Amino acid sequence: MSWAWLLALCAVSYALKAVGPVLAGGRELRPGARPVLDLVAVPLLAGLILIQTLGDGQRLVLDPRAPALVVAGLLVWRRAPFLVVVLAAAATAALLRAAT
Repeated sequence: MSWAWLLALCAVSYALKAVGPVLAGGRELRPGARPVLDLVAVPLLAGLILIQTLGDGQRLVLDPRAPALVVAGLLVWRRAPFLVVVLAAAATAALLRAAT
């Protein structure tokens, strides 16, 4: 990808971010919209994490990132501190990559 394309995509991204508040104009969300948005955010983020971790274009990839994601998920479930989650997941992936 050339630098021109990259800069054009950056400009479009910033333009879209700037247009949102202008179009909203300080209006409030409908009363039922906030709970729906709160419910949608977590599964959407989880789906993005899974796609980025296990996906490789058209196929499923099971490499050391998958067990690292499982370790991170378990630690988050057990309410471990964020730094512990990140370090444990990174160590899991690193050890598995060194072993294979």
